Amino acid sequence: MNLLDSLFRSAAVDAAFSDRATLQGMLDFEAALARAESRAGVMPAEAAAAIAAQCKAELFDHAALAQGAARAGNLAIPLVKQLTTLVAAENKEAARFVHWGATSQDAVDTGRVLQLRKALELLAGDLNGLVESLATLAEQHRATLIAGRTWMQHALPTTLGVKIAAWLDALLRHRQRLEETGNRCLVLQFGGAVGTLAALGSSGPEVAKALAAELMLGLPRLAWHSNRDRITEIGATLGLLAGTVGKIARDLALHMQTEVAEIFEPAEEGRGGSSTMPHKRNPVSCAVMLGAALRVPALVAGLLAAMMQEDERSLGGWHAEWEALPEVVQLTAGALHHLATIVPKLEIDVERMKKNLDLTDGLIYAEAVSMALAEKMTRAEAHEIVQSACVRVVRERRNLRDALSADPRITGLLSAAELDRLFDPRKYLGAAEEYVRGVVAASRSALSERSA
Repeated sequence: MNLLDSLFRSAAVDAAFSDRATLQGMLDFEAALARAESRAGVMPAEAAAAIAAQCKAELFDHAALAQGAARAGNLAIPLVKQLTTLVAAENKEAARFVHWGATSQDAVDTGRVLQLRKALELLAGDLNGLVESLATLAEQHRATLIAGRTWMQHALPTTLGVKIAAWLDALLRHRQRLEETGNRCLVLQFGGAVGTLAALGSSGPEVAKALAAELMLGLPRLAWHSNRDRITEIGATLGLLAGTVGKIARDLALHMQTEVAEIFEPAEEGRGGSSTMPHKRNPVSCAVMLGAALRVPALVAGLLAAMMQEDERSLGGWHAEWEALPEVVQLTAGALHHLATIVPKLEIDVERMKKNLDLTDGLIYAEAVSMALAEKMTRAEAHEIVQSACVRVVRERRNLRDALSADPRITGLLSAAELDRLFDPRKYLGAAEEYVRGVVAASRSALSERSA
């Protein structure tokens, strides 16, 4: 185990890409291939049973496989040799049917697809939990006031519910993408040497269909040995998810700043401390999530570059995926797991949010006043009047409400009661609560469909 694994990764998803899981994925392919060929009459049932009995990762010499892969160029070649030896020790006749009609890439790719299926199922579990937690939080804070910020400056009043709903809405799209990507991309790889299953003669399509059924994988129209859009789509889809997790982490970290102090990661023993500063409360989960979001795009770019694979089988491009794709999955899963863990326990300071709304001495209500004036004059004139008042407020360190009350151009058009309304943040929230209700309802519907 790497010392940083528990920091950057999800233990459950990591297990899906362990050396043992990698071997077992390929062995599951070999066992299913034998059963499928037995069903199609290509080999005797006794041979298929003998082969399947030896398809257990613990029976293999992992060190020898690693050394063999270095010489052979892939892991399947030494694995098939060891499997043949194991089968021959029990049934010499069955041994000649090991890996019948397949090629190394069939075993490697299908084994990887089986690993990906498991990993994506685990990742989906965290994603569904996160969606549920954010929906609860958005509903709880649908009317909680907070300063909306653009270009990292106070802009207009909004609600925390809208901010959370925006995160949630993006994650709902990722949830849909992952489901669509899984349906489209988690398919069997089986084509033999050049994708035609020539070694199986006329039985090739029948065996392929039976093999897909054995492994419960989609059956593609033909082999995709050097057409890697499916593999890259999985990586790209996870890259998008990692980006959104990073965006949420960035928001949380900014709100955790001392000067802002509105939202905090949970306070727990040993979390967020400093080796020298006893007072520190660092956003450690945010740091991990941002670290993943910064690393994943380069790995996805590598998968995109590796798509240009020559002819029927690739030299190098295929190999470039072997470590990059698992790392994309593992980093994304780790970041998502951190987020899913902290969201239910976030500490939210509602009073601080209200207090921060007053930091600009009323400037945050400037647009509301400008729009009200624009109903009584041209929009350009209204904008110029309010903008001039804002300049005076900053220069003289006054409150915008007071400055406007002293301007006869404004008091002649807006009464004191109207100004009071314009400086009430709850009166300038637009469709905030409606949007929150809509996103929360969509999330509830999506989760209910999953459990139905």
